Order: sequence, then structure tokens, then C-alpha cells
Amino acid sequence: MKGNTRWQFVAIGAAVAIAAAIGLAMMLNKGHKDDPKMNGEPPSLKFDIADPTPQLDPKKPLRCYVNGADVGELTLADCAKKNGVATGQLDVGVDDQGNVAAAPTGSLVPVPGAPTSATPGTTAPVAEPEPTGEIVPETAKVATGPTAPCLRYNSNSWNRLRDDLTLGQCAALLFDSRCVSPGNASYGRWGEKTLRLVPKRVEISDDNTNFRTLVEQGKGCSVPAQ
Repeated sequence: MKGNTRWQFVAIGAAVAIAAAIGLAMMLNKGHKDDPKMNGEPPSLKFDIADPTPQLDPKKPLRCYVNGADVGELTLADCAKKNGVATGQLDVGVDDQGNVAAAPTGSLVPVPGAPTSATPGTTAPVAEPEPTGEIVPETAKVATGPTAPCLRYNSNSWNRLRDDLTLGQCAALLFDSRCVSPGNASYGRWGEKTLRLVPKRVEISDDNTNFRTLVEQGKGCSVPAQ
């Protein structure tokens, strides 16, 4: 009888231990479910591919371009010094290889010559271009300001897109949802003014040399309506 009693105590102890283990496991599982990190998306490093404006630590080295050549990783200040410009004259963004990089504005794509004017002070006449296959959408809004021809520079030539756009409509037609990497640029014309897309902004020039910001690009390289 004593042997049977001993085994009964062993069995009861084992059952209690198993029940306690199951209870503990259920409590731990409930605790994890209540954790917001387990209920939502797992923690991760997130990138918005459509936004080429990463947050920059000025002390962290980044890819630096000088005269179009990759000279290695330098801080923003050292990269500006290498290029002989102020830090404000460097464009920062993601290069073609996906690296955060810096380069002087438009350094990889020189400003194209303006279309030849027949008479000084008049809108530059442009010969009818060869078909480029580009579909030019109709503007959604009625123009409420001065209008002029809108041209895109492509394949080493100026191509007329529309003849009756406001400045804002032309900028949006040329550059909306278009992104460029540091050092690169895309060009257009509105009447006698040169438009230039560089990282994060559209610029304008009255003399085809000195540029100023016309509008900042939004998320996804969008060009806000003007």
C-alpha cells in the first residue's frame, strides 16, 4: 500500500506541474498579444522609394561626386570643400546605385543653349520637332495668367509640347512625378525662361545662367499646382 501511495503522490505532483506550465505559457502568450509591437507591423527600417530626400546627418559620410567622378565617402562639408562650393550648392539625394550622395547642382548635365531667337526680345521660334512618342495630356484647369509655349529639352533638341500654358502648368507638365539624382538635371522652357529640375525643386532662370527656386517638389517628386 505504501508503494501505491508513493506513486499516487508522484502522479499528482506531475499533474500539478503540467497544469502550472500550461498556465504560465498561456499568461506569457497573452502578454505578447497585448504588446502593440506584436499586433501591428514588425519593427523595421522603412524607406519611401518615391521620396528621394532622405534624412541626412551632416557628420555622416556620404557618396561624393566631383566633376562627375565618385571620389568616395565624405561628410557634406568635406564634399563641398572638394567641389569648391558652399554646402548649400550641393544637391543631396539617392544616386543611380541607391546610395545617399551629394554633388553640385546640375554638374553632370550642363545647361543647354536656348533656342535661337529671330529677333531679340521676342519668343524664340522653334521648328516643329520630329514625333517623340510623348503623350501630352490636356490641362485640367483653365489658364488664369500669362501663357507661353512650353518646351522640353530631350535628345539634344528642344521639343515643343504646348503653345498656351501658364508657368505653373508648364512646370507641372514637364516635371511632375519626375525625380533626378544629385548632380543631374532636366530642362525645359516656358517662353524665354529656362526651367530646370534638380533634386527636390524646380528652378527658373531669366538668362539661362542664374537659377532661382520656382517651386519645391512634394512627396513622390510631385510639382504642386501654382
